[in-house]
Amino acid sequence: MIMIFGVVLAGGIGSRMGNVDKPKQYLLVGEKPIIIHTLERFYVQNEFEKIIVLCPEEWVSHTKNLIKKYMKDTERIVVLRGGDTRNETIMNSLRYIEKEYGLDDDTIVVTHDSVRPFVTQRIIEENIKYAKEYGACDTAVAATDTIVYSQDNVLISDIPDRSKMYQGQTPQTFGAKKLKELYLSLTEEEKEILTDASKIFVIKGEQVYLVEGEVYNTKITYPYDLRVAESLLNDPKNGK
Repeated sequence: MIMIFGVVLAGGIGSRMGNVDKPKQYLLVGEKPIIIHTLERFYVQNEFEKIIVLCPEEWVSHTKNLIKKYMKDTERIVVLRGGDTRNETIMNSLRYIEKEYGLDDDTIVVTHDSVRPFVTQRIIEENIKYAKEYGACDTAVAATDTIVYSQDNVLISDIPDRSKMYQGQTPQTFGAKKLKELYLSLTEEEKEILTDASKIFVIKGEQVYLVEGEVYNTKITYPYDLRVAESLLNDPKNGK
């Protein structure tokens, strides 16, 4: 039986948000913390067996309290401690799934940034569909600006063909057992160059299929992004 888990990554500390007293996922947009907006998008997806939230250890209790306050029915949501890196955080979710449910070829994890609160149901559903069919997929949007590559961060080394360039978003969705096996097969040198979970598959020569994202599936990183998020929250076209 296929079992599907939502994995919401809330391990960031928000250093690029400036002088704030809490990680960015706990800042308010509208009348709710960003992480709650994100969880609401996942909660309405009935295919999820559980929604697993991973955050810094010192914020676990706070996260649980927020979920109780804003979402009431919390049986499908579990909060765990994240790891030292993004991919170690994902591995913590896999350890939980393996312990509680077991991992097999039909276990799927839909991993998503907690600070992308405008993900649509279409994007989530297509991630699940593509992962069922192909085993791994990643959400991305076609690049609209010219991409400039600099090897030394001083001079332009290359200007790639923009028509083949994409900007990565989340969700990223994988067969959980395969993801674990590939991650454990990485060398320490390979782990050091990882940027996200999709790169694990790419390094190992595995195919990762593209899911079309949305421009407004934006990641809240800088203070400016909070103002954009406030506007999107009041826009009926933001794609719930």
